[in-house]
Amino acid sequence: MEKEEDGAQFHHHEQQQDEPLLKHGRDANNNNDDSFVDDVFTSLSGQKEKRIELDWSITYTFANPDGKFERQVIGVNGHWPPPIVEAELEDTVTIHNGSSIPPGASRTYKYHMQQTGTYWIHSHVQAQYLDGLRTPLIIHDPDDPYQNKYDEEIIITLSDWYHDDSRSNAKWFLSKENLDESGIIGDRLNPKYYFEPGKTYRLRIINVSEFITYYFSIDGHEFDVIEVDGAYTEPYRTKNFYVTIAQRMSILVKARNTTDLNYLIHADMDPTQFDERPDSLQLNITTPIFYDSTHMSFAPSEDIGIKSKFDDFNLRSLADVKAVDTDTVFNITVEQQIVIDGLNRGMINRIPFINSLTPTLFTELTMGELANNSKVYGSQGNAYITKYLDMIELVVNNFDEDAHPFHMHGHKFQVVVRSTKERQWYDGVNKVGKWNLAKPVYRDTIRIQAYGFVVLRYRSDNPGAWLFHCHIDWHFYSGMGIVLIEAPAQAQERMSIDPLLAEQCRQQGKFASGNAAGKEGLDLSGAPHGIFLPDDKPLIPPEEDGDGNE
Repeated sequence: MEKEEDGAQFHHHEQQQDEPLLKHGRDANNNNDDSFVDDVFTSLSGQKEKRIELDWSITYTFANPDGKFERQVIGVNGHWPPPIVEAELEDTVTIHNGSSIPPGASRTYKYHMQQTGTYWIHSHVQAQYLDGLRTPLIIHDPDDPYQNKYDEEIIITLSDWYHDDSRSNAKWFLSKENLDESGIIGDRLNPKYYFEPGKTYRLRIINVSEFITYYFSIDGHEFDVIEVDGAYTEPYRTKNFYVTIAQRMSILVKARNTTDLNYLIHADMDPTQFDERPDSLQLNITTPIFYDSTHMSFAPSEDIGIKSKFDDFNLRSLADVKAVDTDTVFNITVEQQIVIDGLNRGMINRIPFINSLTPTLFTELTMGELANNSKVYGSQGNAYITKYLDMIELVVNNFDEDAHPFHMHGHKFQVVVRSTKERQWYDGVNKVGKWNLAKPVYRDTIRIQAYGFVVLRYRSDNPGAWLFHCHIDWHFYSGMGIVLIEAPAQAQERMSIDPLLAEQCRQQGKFASGNAAGKEGLDLSGAPHGIFLPDDKPLIPPEEDGDGNE
């Protein structure tokens, strides 16, 4: 549930024994000492599992991670950055404090970890994670197929940083482009990492930026990509890769055998994202890997940046999976223009998503058979209804001049087709683009190229209401998203609305039942409406209009 006020709503990129492995987390460099209570219990299978309880007080504090300007940030228990959360498969993690939380209120989130991999927790109110309300979530796999291939692991976050807060940036974007002040590695100024000769390291790279795609490399080293968005891949050897907003990549890096030289990590911002760039903004962010911290001899820089030939579409699933046939196809277009209200908005099929007066999930759960009628979710609700267990194909044509990182809540999807050049559209008839039907990776975030397309497939097996949106957060804030209304009948059978959650909605001026206007039936008076791109306004610049088909 999203709320454009001072609440906080958490989303973690995950669908559904022994101490948590904090030694590879932020404790070594960032004083990750927030307390938690562990309770070991044994499952019916005899496997030791953990109950991990975290007490988080979400408060404002101050931080200066780029060393240029101290500003107000959102922290946990008076500290920033928030503590990394680590657990193992089948553990239960409970976070006390977290739907949209009114100021001064609390909420408990309880997760039974049934997936493994690299994820992150973050606020989804306005652009609050820009203010720092975000942290890695690592779910360790006892059956990790690569566990004998590495000695240690290191978590590295990549982010952009703004001296204005999220409210200012979100409002600013509705009139012009936002410009970040800095890029940051590891949520702090000049972090240092250490390698021992001969060891192999698993680096978990998480892009927690608001706007920036990064190109990642390490001077003098190659590495193997082994995970993307919580899914194992076949080892893919490369010297660098890009990681867009909300994506997570794991790589295996073999340390060199001598300590004669130290090396730099490079995180290069994608310069094509800027309409204009301040001279003060440094695009190439570096930080050292020390083999021997007693000297400052560094290898020559091999910064590759956007010259990289890496293509994440070439990654292949480690599991023997094939693309499956589809039951339902949705065709959507991505646009970004000045619309009828005079604001610069992101849109899907010419309509910006705007929060309803009733949370979409509550409409799905309380409208009975009418929950299968997209009209009850409102004209700005961008609702797409799917049947239980259908295989869905989502065709996304990006008619915007910029690339967009799209993320799906509640699912991983297969990327089966992607455009190979600008102004190449997918119409379902002509076979264009690059195809992968043999072993497509399951993932939850994909960068859709400017004037390009992707074709995604997923199984509608997780009843609920799931966002599919651009993860440039102010693009989503301005309307670039849809809601996948999944299997309403099954959702109503399996779920009920927590009275406390319903009360918190009412405290924030929301309805806890009914259609998009909080009413019964199809009476939608009062619901958001009337914001769209006029039909006479072209989606694609007419001077260059073309289909790009091969």
